[in-house]
Amino acid sequence: MVNNRPERHKKRMQRQKDVVDKQVQKANKDKGLLLVITGNGKGKSSSGFGMVARALGHNMKVGIIQFIKGAFSTGEEAFFRRFPDEVDYHIMGDGFTWDTQNLEQDIASAKAGWSVCQKLLQDPSIDMVLLDELNIVLKMGYLETDSILNDIAQRPAMQHVIITGRGAPDAIIEAGDTVSRIEDVKHAFRAGIQAQKGIEL
Repeated sequence: MVNNRPERHKKRMQRQKDVVDKQVQKANKDKGLLLVITGNGKGKSSSGFGMVARALGHNMKVGIIQFIKGAFSTGEEAFFRRFPDEVDYHIMGDGFTWDTQNLEQDIASAKAGWSVCQKLLQDPSIDMVLLDELNIVLKMGYLETDSILNDIAQRPAMQHVIITGRGAPDAIIEAGDTVSRIEDVKHAFRAGIQAQKGIEL
């Protein structure tokens, strides 16, 4: 019996290459992207910070604003603060809303955070802006989604913006150029395992 699997594989891969090559040829636009990473699964902020690391590898300048988080130090903050010339890092949250239990304070912190965002979104020297956990702020109604989207739409043409957090409003999803929804399949926390450095912190 002749084994023609290698030949079938080669033909299948050639067909796939032809399809991909045509798609690459059609993708000839260049613009700053709005990326939205939402869903109940773990990894939304991790994905955002991964893109920040990638941007730094291309000598890009990045602005980071973390909403909600702020009551404790994280590994990403400790790491990216090592690059003060390339990363403009701001923590504008007071901690999880179930810990703060102060609606007025949470709203004030969100508004103060957005004033910082506006400056970054108006700065043509900033190539990427990470708005970490902004979706939660919008879901809770601390900021107006339409106003936020208007500010984002007015940014420099080649500036990329990444929005993370569960519960992304429909308008944010609609506005996104690339939207990823991370599914929650299983989490160690539900097995009684506390947050781990390098994983959650």
